[in-house]
Amino acid sequence: MQFTAQEISLMLNGTIEGNPQVAISKLAKIEEASAGALSFLANPRYEQFLYSTNASVVIVNNSLVLNGPVNATLIRVNDAYNAFSVLLEKYNTLKLNKSGIEQPSFISPGAVTGSNIYVGAFAYIGDGARLGNNCKIYPNTYVGDNVTLGDNVTLFSGVKIYADCVIGNNVIIHSGAVIGSDGFGFAPTADGSYNKVNQIGNVVIEDNVEIGANTTIDCATMGSTVIRKGVKLDNLIQIAHNVEIGSNTVIAAQSGISGSTKIGENVIMGGQVGVVGHISIAKGSQIQAQTGINKSVDEEGKKWAGILVQPYQSFLRSQLVVQQLPELKKRIEELEKTIAELRNNTVTTP
Repeated sequence: MQFTAQEISLMLNGTIEGNPQVAISKLAKIEEASAGALSFLANPRYEQFLYSTNASVVIVNNSLVLNGPVNATLIRVNDAYNAFSVLLEKYNTLKLNKSGIEQPSFISPGAVTGSNIYVGAFAYIGDGARLGNNCKIYPNTYVGDNVTLGDNVTLFSGVKIYADCVIGNNVIIHSGAVIGSDGFGFAPTADGSYNKVNQIGNVVIEDNVEIGANTTIDCATMGSTVIRKGVKLDNLIQIAHNVEIGSNTVIAAQSGISGSTKIGENVIMGGQVGVVGHISIAKGSQIQAQTGINKSVDEEGKKWAGILVQPYQSFLRSQLVVQQLPELKKRIEELEKTIAELRNNTVTTP
């Protein structure tokens, strides 16, 4: 794929300084770019590279004042970072623009497929499955019986969607993710063994959700595990049965959400957070990495942290005390020494 600076400028509503016909065929960091590359400058700390870069075209902010000669053609825009992100999206769309049915693959005669779909080799589409328009099913992916996919859904290689799950529009699920696996339900018996509690529900994923690689979302025991619109899940996350995650919530890698927990909208959760089951987390909560949440969080819009969850400011005060422990220990030892000397003086005084 090759574009001119003029074509890119038109895409971004930018203005050109330099050669409008210079061609670019790749994207690169400004400090690593070679001839034929397009880069951008948004962070002032990298401005030094603008005057030495080998990039053919660089996107910069309108407000940038040059401090020396620049060899690259410049495209000036209101926000260079956002403009470059637009180009990354367009580039990714072109790169992943696949269509058609590769063989060998299997699509059940009872499945219904929309227009302009792509099904990669060794993919499986089960009986009663319904695929919307512009869906992309990459190789070695499994779509179970009666699964519904909306429009513009992308399932990357190795994704597994169990039967009866419902996926909305504009959803991206990355390689190795498993949607609809059995919830962790086992009933203890008198002899200490466990009987499996069958999980007969499904998973419902609403529009504009992105799910990272090797993340697992368990089906409900009954009813649905629900991921609301706009949720973004990182890699290696465990979502248990009957969990509900509110719209536009973001969860980082290696977090685990136990069964029947309800997470509100616009929650931000750091990596390696652990959440017990059957609780709720209020909307707008911000949970720092490695926090352990063992009870409901009822106050909206608060920050939380700690192995046992506590208000964020309390956690910071506790950390300050921890940092002072060596000095406090030294002072205590000095006080103990002084007290001992006073006691000795009292004993020896006639």
